[in-house]
Amino acid sequence: MRIYVNDVAVRDGFQIEPHFIPTATKVEVVNQLSRTGLHKIEVTSFVSAKAVPALADAREVLAAIDRVPGVIYVALVPNLRGVHDAAASPARPDEVNGVMSASETHNRANINRTHEQSLADMPAMIRAAHDAGMKITMSLSTSFGCPFEGRVHEDAVLDFVARFRDLGFDGISLADTTGMANPRQVRSLTAKVLERFPPPDETFYTLHFHNTRGMGLANVVAGIEAGVRSFDGSVSGLGGCPFAPGATGNICTEDLVNMLEDMGCDTRVDLAKLLAVARRIPQVVGHDVPGQVMKAGQTLELHEPPARLRS
Repeated sequence: MRIYVNDVAVRDGFQIEPHFIPTATKVEVVNQLSRTGLHKIEVTSFVSAKAVPALADAREVLAAIDRVPGVIYVALVPNLRGVHDAAASPARPDEVNGVMSASETHNRANINRTHEQSLADMPAMIRAAHDAGMKITMSLSTSFGCPFEGRVHEDAVLDFVARFRDLGFDGISLADTTGMANPRQVRSLTAKVLERFPPPDETFYTLHFHNTRGMGLANVVAGIEAGVRSFDGSVSGLGGCPFAPGATGNICTEDLVNMLEDMGCDTRVDLAKLLAVARRIPQVVGHDVPGQVMKAGQTLELHEPPARLRS
């Protein structure tokens, strides 16, 4: 079974670090990730430098990275201005990813817009992206729960997916921004989405999980069982949401790949190369990270038995 693995650490992870990650370091990490076999890499975001100073170097990063054939380079865009800024960049991303929240309260906290304001911008965002030769996808944050409003009803998510499909987005991501999802819920919602709105290809729908309550990888398995084939991760488990109290990092990309490969899935990712990147991240960010496989080693990484058993 082919599973497509994407990494969002350079954008989603670095944006909430307390100190600015140098542009050259971001470029080095992207270039290393590019050679691991990942499907997509979310490189940066075109947002206000005042709002997210950590990603003020979006143009410089995109201009400096090596573009490896077969890898899709993505930038987050919260609004129409973000699409225009990405289109005006000398080195455009291959794809831009819009974002809105299924929860009205989280949408206003995250991007300072109501649902209707967000939806009103979308036709122009799609036109601008396509006119610039970029694909555009939409991430629906808090698809499984909101820290301010509680559970998000499945019907609300299905309604948003219907509107996104009608508008003509090139892909849709259901995001568990606050780590509130559980496997039964994931299986139920994603199965309904796939049944009512069949995807044109295997990567049209993506699931984006956080590991806030330790259920991230279990939710991936539930998503696979429901029929989803594309998943986001963050190398070494970096990330989180500044507008989600208590939210920790995204599921860890190398832990995800290790699990998928152990399950017999085809990720096309070189786990050894990915682990080499992950093991560098604590030095880059200056603190410990949640990744497990980077510390314990791959499942079948065998060790010498105790000396008393070798005599």
